[in-house]
Amino acid sequence: MSSSVVTITDAEFETEVLKANKPVLIYFWASWCGPCQLMSPLVNSAATTYSDRLKVVKIEVDPNPVAVKEYKVEGVPAFRLLQGDKLLASTEGVISKDKLLSLLDSHLN
Repeated sequence: MSSSVVTITDAEFETEVLKANKPVLIYFWASWCGPCQLMSPLVNSAATTYSDRLKVVKIEVDPNPVAVKEYKVEGVPAFRLLQGDKLLASTEGVISKDKLLSLLDSHLN
């Protein structure tokens, strides 16, 4: 079963993230961010690998200042792992596939 990454905005944040029935990995990115382009395949891979127990969303930082401020995103790419309104994990900057998968594994198993 494949799962795709859902693109969301500030307006959809509560419904798509806070009210989701499983943990949500939020990927904060920007169109002008070179490293973000490198992270996209990794984000898609995580969405597919963990589709049974994780929802993956991406939100562009510039048009969505509310979520950026709420989750203290200081640089992109950035990841936040949430379960309801509880922040489980947080990273800033480019991370390796191994690091992302181990972060997810530590919270999802």
